[in-house]
Amino acid sequence: MGSSKLVGIVLLVVGIALLYFGFQSTQSVGDQISETLTGRFTDNTMWYLIGGAAAIAAGGFLSFFKK
Repeated sequence: MGSSKLVGIVLLVVGIALLYFGFQSTQSVGDQISETLTGRFTDNTMWYLIGGAAAIAAGGFLSFFKK
């Protein structure tokens, strides 16, 4: 297994973990109140969700498309 595939798999796992924690954060009482009052989630929650999606995209590319 090449090093780029290994890095891709690690990024996939980290991305899934970040999305999980981001989703859990969206369900918290504080985030629900913030979303109700402002129409958006807190900055920390958004960074978890964006970072998780980016890590999954990069990991998928490195794991499946890069040789």
